[in-house]
Amino acid sequence: MPSLHGKVYLIGAGPGAADLITVRGARILAQADVVLYDALITPEMLQLCSQAVQISVGKRSGQRSAAQDDINHQILSCAAQYKTVVRLKGGDPMLFGRADEELNALEAANIDYEIVPGITTALAAAASTRQPLTKRGIARSVALFTSSTAPGEKADTRIPECDTLVQYMGGKEAMLTAQRMLSNGFPDDLPVVVIENCSRSDEQQQFLNLAKLALGIETRNGPVLVMMGEAMRLRPNKK
Repeated sequence: MPSLHGKVYLIGAGPGAADLITVRGARILAQADVVLYDALITPEMLQLCSQAVQISVGKRSGQRSAAQDDINHQILSCAAQYKTVVRLKGGDPMLFGRADEELNALEAANIDYEIVPGITTALAAAASTRQPLTKRGIARSVALFTSSTAPGEKADTRIPECDTLVQYMGGKEAMLTAQRMLSNGFPDDLPVVVIENCSRSDEQQQFLNLAKLALGIETRNGPVLVMMGEAMRLRPNKK
C-alpha cells in the first residue's frame, strides 16, 4: 500500500557558500516540492531550489524553545501535502542542528526520511583560514562544542579536554569561555582564530590570543566560530 506521506530529506547546506553543498544535496534540492530553510541559508543557496515552495523557519539563538515544535509541525504538514520535502539546515544536520527533535517527530508519525550530510563550519573555517585543526606532534584531538542552551536551561560551562577547541555560536559565549580557560591555567598567548560568516562574500577573520578574546570581540550579526589551541599558531611563512 503506498504511503500517504511524502519523503522528508534533512539536508546540510554547508557553511554558507552555495557551491559547498554536496552534489547529492544539490540534486535533491533541484527536485524538491517544498523547502523549509533556516535563517542562515543564503539567497544563492535558495536559487538551487527555485522550483520549490520555500518556507522560512529561521530560528536564532535565544528565541523561545516552542519554535522547534512549530517547525516539527510544519515539516509533518508538508509531508502530508508534498511528495519531496526538504528540511534545509546550515552546516551539517547532525551537529548542533536540533535534528534529534525533528527525527523523533518524523518517526512518531511514521514518515520516511533521509539525511544528507553537509560540510560543518569548523572544517570550512580551517580551510578558509588555512589553519589545520590537527598538527602532528602538536594537536591530535579536536572538540566541537557550544555553550548555547535552550531558554530556561543552565549554561554548560565545561571546557572540553582536547588539543584544539572549536566553539560554535561564539560571540559573547567565546569571551566567557576564554575567561574560564584563563582562570583554569590556560596560557594568555594561546592562539585564537575567530571567523564570522565563513565561506561567504562578507567573511571576516581575526587572529588573536586567549587574553584578547577574554576582553571580547567585535563582530557583526553573522554566525561566529572560534578556534582555540596551539594548532592555530601562525606558521612562520604564513602571510
